[in-house]
Amino acid sequence: MRVAIIYNEDRSGVINTFGMQNKETYSSKIVKKVASSLEKGGHNVEIIDGNMNVIDNIRNFLPRVKEGEKFGLVFNMAYGIQGESRYTHIPAMLEMLGIPYVGSSPSGHAIALDKVITKIILQKNNIPTPDFWTFSSSDEDMENIDFPVIVKPKMESVSFGLRVVDNVEDLRDAVDFIVSEFKQQALVEKFIRGREFAVGLLGNDPVEIFPVLEIDLEGDPDAIQTVEDKLKKPKAKICPADIPEELSRVMKDISLKVFKVLGLRDFARVDIRLDEEGNAYVLEVNSMASLGANGSYVNAADKCGYTFTSLVNRILDVAANRYFAEEFSSSSLYEKTTKVDLPARLRGYFRNNNQNTQRLLEELVNINSHVKNINGINRVGNIMKSKLSDLGFSQEIFSQSEVGNIMFFTNTQSETYDCLIIGNLDNIKGLGEHDYFSSSDHKYFGSGVWENKGGLSVMLLALKGLKYSRLLGKVKIGILLTTDDTMKGSYSRRIIKDKSSVSKAVLGLHGAYKDGGMVTTRSGSALYHLEMTLKSFTDNSDVAMASAQFAKIIGDLSKMTDSEKGIIIAPKKASMDTNISEPFVRCEAQISVKYRNSDTFENIDARIRKAASALKSKKMLEFQIEGGRKRSPMEYSEASQSLMENIIELGEKLDIKVSGEHRWSSANIALSDSTKPMIDGFGPNGFKDRKGNEYILSHTISEKALLLAMTLKELTNL
Repeated sequence: MRVAIIYNEDRSGVINTFGMQNKETYSSKIVKKVASSLEKGGHNVEIIDGNMNVIDNIRNFLPRVKEGEKFGLVFNMAYGIQGESRYTHIPAMLEMLGIPYVGSSPSGHAIALDKVITKIILQKNNIPTPDFWTFSSSDEDMENIDFPVIVKPKMESVSFGLRVVDNVEDLRDAVDFIVSEFKQQALVEKFIRGREFAVGLLGNDPVEIFPVLEIDLEGDPDAIQTVEDKLKKPKAKICPADIPEELSRVMKDISLKVFKVLGLRDFARVDIRLDEEGNAYVLEVNSMASLGANGSYVNAADKCGYTFTSLVNRILDVAANRYFAEEFSSSSLYEKTTKVDLPARLRGYFRNNNQNTQRLLEELVNINSHVKNINGINRVGNIMKSKLSDLGFSQEIFSQSEVGNIMFFTNTQSETYDCLIIGNLDNIKGLGEHDYFSSSDHKYFGSGVWENKGGLSVMLLALKGLKYSRLLGKVKIGILLTTDDTMKGSYSRRIIKDKSSVSKAVLGLHGAYKDGGMVTTRSGSALYHLEMTLKSFTDNSDVAMASAQFAKIIGDLSKMTDSEKGIIIAPKKASMDTNISEPFVRCEAQISVKYRNSDTFENIDARIRKAASALKSKKMLEFQIEGGRKRSPMEYSEASQSLMENIIELGEKLDIKVSGEHRWSSANIALSDSTKPMIDGFGPNGFKDRKGNEYILSHTISEKALLLAMTLKELTNL
């Protein structure tokens, strides 16, 4: 399942800073630990910042579900950035978007976060909770307060602002602090001298109740657990609590009743105070129980046999069961095990290398590698040479003078390969129009980032992952980096043919479309140059006649388009230079041809070359045509179909969206031995518009690296 973890990191990611600022956070360390746990459960995980860009970033990772596809799910760890009812912000937005998520509904969170509303509901349901008062100002009448009392914010958690007071003067100070610091009412609650407990709950129907846990107050009935204690020096936990079984049952029953009357879901924690006479009182409810390693919820779960990994996956599963009405189980993780499957290990490795991968991609993109910028191309090549050398690949350099050096790498002494990976170092943007690397939330931009350089980063990450997993040496890999992809493979076609002929399969590194579309077929390309002049004339109207004749030729050629047969013919450029007063005509056109089947090309070529025969008044007109095939099509063989089916099946297992599609642009992979299975599009998902502006979805770098690594592993079995 695709799982998006949402938490709050960038607190500046708002339009305006407004209202109460949240002080409650998850550390990035805990968030990454949750992500790693979910990956061990077999899930495809992405961490998303819960700021103002969250909707776009969710949409990129969890796109609209089509019929028959699996839903993704959000693991919500976002406490909110600012404002009131902050626990509700992300859940409310997810409700509006129609995206399933872990945890309570907006109403459940709103009630639990508002301690006063919680206590009113508890009282109405005969659930014991300490008496309380609320104050909006320290100037209000406080004469009838039954001291000692504990003062806290009305709508905060994790013990922010707690203070125990036993007189009116201190109470006024405490209330004034709460109102000014937290911009909300102060809740004044009768202080219960005694012991403190917590009860964790997990599930919906049924609800699993964890053993009662006691916060060790070291025998001091007046002690409390402050936020400083929780963050800097957490108090010891005793679990199961050393209390009679009957009292434990009472606390569990109370906690379950609280969970249900407040309308909570999936998981929560109830905090209880036990007075010196043995009476239990509910202090508050945390509808987003902390998953911190030192927290009471995780500690109690451990006593139920949950590891951190199995606990996180169980929380996800109960939410999935609630939404999808079927029993979900992330894996066999509820049994203690140290073995982690390969995809989970690779995902964890890729996540830990995110920053290094981004830095490498930025370095590659910032080097202009226009096909004629030989120095720039060779700089990119030298970076790849260094990285692949570190992975144990030997090299073979095919020196060039008109373009950059073509490079071949392999990790085997064998003369045959399980796989040939083809990438390219060149692109079409010159230095003056080069777009340097930039990023926004979950997107990377820049020249070549989608067309070729993102794919190079994917390949290196996949190879590093295989080395980390001690599998790289078991796959015989050849890597060919060409420098003439934008020149139709003029210099590399023989090398491509030779290297592919001794490989089981050929994989290409161009980008996939943002919906996961990889390339199973590519059109072949041909280009013709037409030129016509008026060499003689009888009167000035011949200028019009000649112009019409040339326009007709272009029109007739365009009409040869047959979309059912995959043939498209259209003018790429056309120009006419005429003069009526002093009769003169010179016409030129470039005719672009795309075709899907090699067998159809000879017929197309013959028909195009016969275009001159359609001319009238041939004695007055001079017509010339030159050009022809530039690159053959990449055709869909039975072997390619079988390979694509395996890749799609892998994608389904890994929860990576993959599909096969035709691409009208040609590429050097089409020059491979046609008897070999070949699939392109192992680069990141993204898009390139007609002006050459490119972007990729950043999370798909690790996704495609995983898909490539697993595909390479599978190819050893072919």
